[in-house]
Amino acid sequence: MQIGERTVATFHYTLTDAAGKVIDSSDGRAPLSYLHGAGNIVPGLEKEMSGKQQGDVFNVVVAPEEGYGMPNPMMIQVVPREAFQGVDTLEVGMEFQAQTPQGPMSVAIAKIDGDEVTVDGNHPLAGQTLHFAIEVTEVRDASLEELTHGHVHGPGGHHH
Repeated sequence: MQIGERTVATFHYTLTDAAGKVIDSSDGRAPLSYLHGAGNIVPGLEKEMSGKQQGDVFNVVVAPEEGYGMPNPMMIQVVPREAFQGVDTLEVGMEFQAQTPQGPMSVAIAKIDGDEVTVDGNHPLAGQTLHFAIEVTEVRDASLEELTHGHVHGPGGHHH
């Protein structure tokens, strides 16, 4: 069976950056399953998964535009140190939930300059070319419940 609309694909992956540094991997863990066509994985990878089948092993390079996008300067903001009340020590890389008019948003501290803290709401992989090594381990028809909910359900059904 080939990966296509209305199928669930399961695969092992290793994601590296342009220099070959491992960013994420399923090595030593269960493979990842997703509902094809539901936007559960980055568009560039989903496009390359289409038509593959169990046992296929391949590499995919995903440009930022088909991955996590390009960094949006509007997602970077300088806020006063006192915005972090109750946090004794701030460090670059720390992540917080910011309350915005559009709802909660994850941000990371990008820079600290005295009492000014630069936070970045862009995805950490925005602007990066993604390099995937893929091994497809299973392809099956999606259940009606999975199609209705728009994502894969594990053994025993959904838990949400």
